[in-house]
Amino acid sequence: MSVSNIAPELCRVSTITKRRVLAFVASALLGSSALHAQPLISVDDSFASIFARISSDPRVQSTLNDIEANEAETLAEQVRLTEIPAPPFMEQNRAEYYLQQMHNRGLDDAYIDTEGNVIGLRAGSGDGPLFVIAAHLDTVFPLETDVTVQMRDGRYYAPGIGDDGRGLTVLLTLIDALNSSAIETVGDIMFVGNVGEEGPGDLRGIKAIFRDHPGVDGFVSIDGSGLTRITTGATGSRRFAVEFSGPGGHSFSAFGLVSAIHAMGRAITKIGDLEVPSSPKTTFTVGMVDGGTSVNSIAADAVFQLDMRSNDAGELATLEARVKDVTAQAVAEENARWNNGEITVNFRLIGDRPVGSTGASNPLVQVAALAYEAVGSPIQELRISSTDSNIPMSMGIPAITIGGGGESGGAHSPEEWYSPVDSHLGPQLAFLMMLGLVGVEGVSAPLMQRL
Repeated sequence: MSVSNIAPELCRVSTITKRRVLAFVASALLGSSALHAQPLISVDDSFASIFARISSDPRVQSTLNDIEANEAETLAEQVRLTEIPAPPFMEQNRAEYYLQQMHNRGLDDAYIDTEGNVIGLRAGSGDGPLFVIAAHLDTVFPLETDVTVQMRDGRYYAPGIGDDGRGLTVLLTLIDALNSSAIETVGDIMFVGNVGEEGPGDLRGIKAIFRDHPGVDGFVSIDGSGLTRITTGATGSRRFAVEFSGPGGHSFSAFGLVSAIHAMGRAITKIGDLEVPSSPKTTFTVGMVDGGTSVNSIAADAVFQLDMRSNDAGELATLEARVKDVTAQAVAEENARWNNGEITVNFRLIGDRPVGSTGASNPLVQVAALAYEAVGSPIQELRISSTDSNIPMSMGIPAITIGGGGESGGAHSPEEWYSPVDSHLGPQLAFLMMLGLVGVEGVSAPLMQRL
């Protein structure tokens, strides 16, 4: 089924009304015993009481119903966004469309910053915290990739439909929800469609947000689908292009010269023999190699790209030092082997994602747990991963990454798919969490602390 036939399918999305929010409010008012049974996060009773006050507000209840009723349009917007290509460093067309959607929803001062991020601010009523909620504009796919959405067996297939077409759409749904509810928040909310989350982007969009907006008090990114886990830890990574240079020459007449490729091979072998801890998980891989000019030439240049990751900053630094040490040994061995010419090596940094974490006792995680419970999907896993939240976590700013609801699979592949099974629960959860964090004027103070 082509995209032209998707609109009727959107109307068939499950409209099962789940009254878990009301059930949650009742249990919270009785002492939030259900939440205390959660195996992963023990929520403070005072947080549960305040959250219940927000959740039971008639405007909030009405808006939650509206979010479910409007899920067909949310999915239609997800399709429209997905069909705008947005490769790394080429997100402009999608950004311009996204900016127009913010303007259409009343964020008249929304703009595209110098890095390419789309930013829209909804001001609060008082001296509350500044909360940033973001989703990334970029995908991993090259410009020529066919991103036409196809419907097959109840699933939407297209590269980027879940990662992060879903997250971007949920943000727009949240703006709609705030508008329709007429709720005035205490804290400010900054909505961000950011560039550069994937691979070579190196989190450049979020790095720019925290460079240019030093007053952020909390951050949530919505990335992909699902409602069973949150990312509270940041896997750090260091990526290098390791560049070898030498004199080069003819394979026969200049035989005996040092070779950049031979030196590179020695280095890769030594790196491959390194041992790293399984806990904290630490990894490395040489993902790409290149070099030389022809089969009958002694290579004057060679390069490999190296990815190193760890959940611990100390282990990551140790691994980097060991890699540089064995690479220097490999170059010295190549130079000594021939004693004719000299190979040099340069480590050029091409990726730097810092390590960090947000503790389970932090109000941001506590409120998230309340929101997950409220929609009937208690958190089952606290993950450590590499997401946009790496940057604020590394700065000591509370941050988590969550899914946008529904189900998806095949991420980063041409057969990526999204299934709208109870997908309305994603924006409902995000709406409740957002209100709990920034507070509702006349109902509750913000649960998120100012830094």
